[in-house]
Amino acid sequence: MRKLKFLLSLSALLPLVASAATDKINGGDTAWMIVATALVMVMTPAGLALFYGGLTRKKNTLNTISMSLGGYSVATLAWIIVGYSIAFGHGDIIGSGKFMLEGITPDTIKGSIPELLFVAFQGTFAAITIAIAGGSMIERVKFSTYLLFSFLWVIVVYAPITHWAWGGGTTLNFGEMDFAGGTVVHINAGIAGFVVAMILGKRKGFGKEAIKPVSPILVALGAALLWFGWFGFNAGSELAADGVAASAFIVTNVAAALGVLGWMAAEYFVYKKSTLVGAASGAVAGLVAITPASGSAGVGGAIIIGVIGGALGFFGVSKIKKLFKVDDSLDAFWVHGLVGIWGSIATAIFIAGYAMPEHYSIGSQLVKQIEAILLTIVYSGIMSAIVFFVASLLTGGGRVDAETEQIGLDESIHGEEAFNL
Repeated sequence: MRKLKFLLSLSALLPLVASAATDKINGGDTAWMIVATALVMVMTPAGLALFYGGLTRKKNTLNTISMSLGGYSVATLAWIIVGYSIAFGHGDIIGSGKFMLEGITPDTIKGSIPELLFVAFQGTFAAITIAIAGGSMIERVKFSTYLLFSFLWVIVVYAPITHWAWGGGTTLNFGEMDFAGGTVVHINAGIAGFVVAMILGKRKGFGKEAIKPVSPILVALGAALLWFGWFGFNAGSELAADGVAASAFIVTNVAAALGVLGWMAAEYFVYKKSTLVGAASGAVAGLVAITPASGSAGVGGAIIIGVIGGALGFFGVSKIKKLFKVDDSLDAFWVHGLVGIWGSIATAIFIAGYAMPEHYSIGSQLVKQIEAILLTIVYSGIMSAIVFFVASLLTGGGRVDAETEQIGLDESIHGEEAFNL
């Protein structure tokens, strides 16, 4: 009888033991998240830099790559100083209390990993988001203006939207499903870039002369690096080395592959040719499309999300863009913003049975997704314009002069050439 009572008392303590275990750093999760953070870091100064650098013209290639590297650097600084505090600090509309990572030590835990690692992981998201937006304004924006804009934008635009979606803000959180950054990253970046492109105006010769990519090979290499890094982007968003991370990993790969096929098929249908630049862009479109659903969609859903994302990206770049007459230099809105909207909507539709909450309603979730999309569009659009005006004012105008634009920003700003042939 005494043994029975002793065993019953031990069983009563088991939930407490399990609970206490969650308050300890998990070595496996931590190791995986260090790798995932490194993967996402590679996406900006390497993957996106090469992808964008290959898409631009020879005279602006180095400037374009420098925007990715410089944007990553100033975004990291803004994130450490106050961005993380706004995004993941305590508060409803915006967070606070973690200025300069105050109170965060090597022993501070976030889930099952050190919070310092979580800060680094999320910081790479902030950095690539502003770098994506930079693709809309290349070849005519002042480098100094872009750097200041990037610093301010992470604080004023990116961090609050992150807080509403992921950081605990409740007033402006509509209950959307955004596993790895549909609204936070892609729609946000696409809208910001589009708005700044409208403010800057068109490049000289836009619509009158052919503006061709300097190197489809660089574009393909950049897309491959982005694809590689995206495994950390999506699978890492689980913040643990578990089955959900594995599922996110495989659906990310599937959607990217189907994005390639979707873009190539649409391009062949219209032009009877399938280009390398198109295939590489299709991979990125498929990755963008699956991002918000990567933690909830199955492989079947990933196939549909990816192939439609690729085809939609192609028609956005080749057809719909012409209706707006906005010089979005590298089509950041059409590949990230438009396809990101599709991905956010598709997240509510293509949810695997194992990820579906009890009493789930597609209609109800669609409303939540659309509300979050609209909030992101309105807030990012208005505040990005304000931030750019401020950055332009403080740097003596946001656009380079006509002579600099004609010569090219590589020589005028950096004193270098991309290819010394």
